[in-house]
Amino acid sequence: MNHDIHRAVFAGGCFWCMVGPFEQKDGVKSITAGYTGGHSDNPTYEEVCSNTTGHVEAVQIEYNPAEVTFNELLKIFWRQIDPTDPGGQFNDRGESYTTAVFYYDKEQEEAARASKKELEQQGKFTKPIVTDIRPATPFYPAEEYHQNYHKKNQFHYSMYKKGSGRDGFIKQNWGDQT
Repeated sequence: MNHDIHRAVFAGGCFWCMVGPFEQKDGVKSITAGYTGGHSDNPTYEEVCSNTTGHVEAVQIEYNPAEVTFNELLKIFWRQIDPTDPGGQFNDRGESYTTAVFYYDKEQEEAARASKKELEQQGKFTKPIVTDIRPATPFYPAEEYHQNYHKKNQFHYSMYKKGSGRDGFIKQNWGDQT
C-alpha cells in the first residue's frame, strides 16, 4: 500500500471557495491557495488578477492515496465549479478565474480526462465542458491572508460565496451530492 503524500492541483475560480470542500475529506493532509499555469515567477495576487501573467487561482492539495483517491478528489472538484464557463467562475471574470485540472503524472492525466468524459456523458449540462486538463507547472502559494480565508473571515466569505452565485449553482446542479 502506498503511504506517500501525493499532490493534486485544481483551479476552480476563486481559491477561497475551493478549500472548504476538500478539507472535509479524510486523507487530505493540507490545502494551499495559490497560483499556477502562468509564465512569471512568484506572482502576486494583483499581478494574477490583472490577467497578464497567465496564472489561475488554484488549490494545491496534499493527500494520502491510501485514504483518498485522486478520483475522489476529482469528484469533489467537479461539484464546486461551473465546468461550462470559459470566461471565469460566477461573478469572477477573466483568465485568472478559469477552471483546470493540473496533472503530475500519466495516471492523474488519464483519471482527469476520464472523469471529464464521464461528466460530459452524464448530460447534466447543456453547454460543452470547457475545463482544461493540463500538465502541472510551478505552484506559487498565495499571500498569507488568502490561506484559510473561509475560516479567518467567515462572515465575508459566506456572503461572497452566496452572492457570487456559486452556492446557488451548486445546489441547483448537485443538491446534496457535493
